[in-house]
Amino acid sequence: MGRTHSNAWKKASNFFDLPFDPVLKVACGRNKENLQEFADKWGWEDIELDWRELIARKDIDIIDIALPQHLHYEIVLEAARAGKHIFCEKPMAMNSSQAAEMLLACKENGILHYLNHNYRRAPAIALAKNMIDQGLVGQIYHWRSAYQQDWITDPEFPLTWQLQKEKAQAGPQWDLNSHCVDLAHYLVGSIKDVTAVTSNFILQRPLAEDNTQGNLKASASTLGMGEVTVEDAALMLVNFANGAVGSFEATRFANGCKNKLTFEIYGSKGSLVFNLERMNEIQFYSNLDPSSNKGFKNILVTEESHPYIGNWWPPGHIIGYEHTFIHAVSDFIKAIADGNSIYPNFEDGLEVIKVLECGIQSSREKRSITIE
Repeated sequence: MGRTHSNAWKKASNFFDLPFDPVLKVACGRNKENLQEFADKWGWEDIELDWRELIARKDIDIIDIALPQHLHYEIVLEAARAGKHIFCEKPMAMNSSQAAEMLLACKENGILHYLNHNYRRAPAIALAKNMIDQGLVGQIYHWRSAYQQDWITDPEFPLTWQLQKEKAQAGPQWDLNSHCVDLAHYLVGSIKDVTAVTSNFILQRPLAEDNTQGNLKASASTLGMGEVTVEDAALMLVNFANGAVGSFEATRFANGCKNKLTFEIYGSKGSLVFNLERMNEIQFYSNLDPSSNKGFKNILVTEESHPYIGNWWPPGHIIGYEHTFIHAVSDFIKAIADGNSIYPNFEDGLEVIKVLECGIQSSREKRSITIE
């Protein structure tokens, strides 16, 4: 995430007219040699090995937290109290109690807080939101999402931090379904109750090398085996407050699916279908079309009239994953300058965490859970 975020801060003012240009002032990490190499490559002016020292610096206005979720809580509290604006990766926190404290600290100190559910800023998804708001889908009846990956299907893949409850809190329920729940809140509305099941397929894995950062290139050590303490797959059925129903599937055991986030929305007037592996497209079906012409149409979201696209390339020239981060940074900087809120923020993040927690509770207690 450090590279993706750095790229966004560097590129935002090249493509968007911003009220000020962000300065890549200080990068923070644990290993001095690796951190200095990273800073030199990406253009950070300085480095710090202690995040508390970083927050205390007078030449820092924004804290960008691109770290595993078990590290978010303390950093957010300190940054908020120091009056720094916060750009934070998802999932927001380890539990709803932490998330509520983080939100309160930001409110009490009057700082801007953003939670980087970056897929909201994929142009095709932003277009879907516009189409829903225009009434083209009508009353929404069904939400269906699946977030499928396959990076841990090999039993020899090591026990990285994502597979340890003390660092990740949960598996794909936290990492993947957090994206899907945020999109469901954004496109459909708030969730009222949840019924869930979770499953583990591989219970032990080789311990990871000390230098493993938890990415897809993780290396196994020869130090033995460790217990997987989070789920490998999670499925939820939900009721929305507006009467719609929904399903969520999140797994890291879908062979052949690298980063396949899909959602389907079915309403009284039409339907929308999205696949992140084809992220420049949205499929739309309209009941208002004459019967002879009815069918899903594929919209290539590369027109200047589409969200964000006017700042990029000519029609038909696609954009990618990294652009969603650039869009987020651009909107974040504009919000600071204008004194406006930005979404999703920690209020949205708290609501997502509540749903995820209730899903874990439902699976454990084998009953439906109402979201408070």
